[in-house]
Amino acid sequence: MPNAKPRQPVPGTTIFDGEQARKGYALNKMCYSFNDAANRAAFVANEDAYCAKYGLNAQQREAIRNRNVLQLIEAGGNAYYLAKFAGIFGLDMQDIGAQQTGMTKDEFKAKLLAAAR
Repeated sequence: MPNAKPRQPVPGTTIFDGEQARKGYALNKMCYSFNDAANRAAFVANEDAYCAKYGLNAQQREAIRNRNVLQLIEAGGNAYYLAKFAGIFGLDMQDIGAQQTGMTKDEFKAKLLAAAR
């Protein structure tokens, strides 16, 4: 588009682009595998071995150990695949959104409801 303005980065936001997709391929592939209950059980049974099976790098393994969504995104994770990971621990997209914004889940839900009005 000839009149389109270039995107301005949002401070503290990791843009999921081609570079991030390549960086997070192994992490996202592993998270996608959690669609299968047997894979979720295998991860819970031996997290390190499961991460090694998918070739996660040190940054990704650390983020997995920390259960930190922002670190996972920084390591190339895609929020939709990360939701599969979070689901193992009973977390949903609102939990992820709360973590990303530094809010409690209740604060985040209230913000969503207020924005919908």
